[in-house]
Amino acid sequence: QVQLVESGGGLVQAGGSLRLSCVASRSRFSINTMGWYRQAPGKQRELVATITSGGSTNYADSVKGRFTISRDNAKNTVYLQMNSLKPEDTAVYYCNVRANYAYWGQGTQVTVSS
Repeated sequence: QVQLVESGGGLVQAGGSLRLSCVASRSRFSINTMGWYRQAPGKQRELVATITSGGSTNYADSVKGRFTISRDNAKNTVYLQMNSLKPEDTAVYYCNVRANYAYWGQGTQVTVSS
């Protein structure tokens, strides 16, 4: 079992920045891909960005050039630096970690005002 604790969401004006963090509890299983997904009201959950244990990254087209995902393997932590935020980035952001299973965080609200 892996437990995830997210932090860093909040309210920001368009053009601003936020940094999300997600700490995964220690597990006897190796943590492989870590990532962030988001779900806006009335929409399906969508991928934002992922990062493998080796550091390879993948981004949704809508966030390329604005968001940066990174991880600290020693701390079992994944980060999402979000710059140049837009109102359409407003959503609940979920951390996702793949070990023996896929685990989800509780979600953190990001609201971008225009």
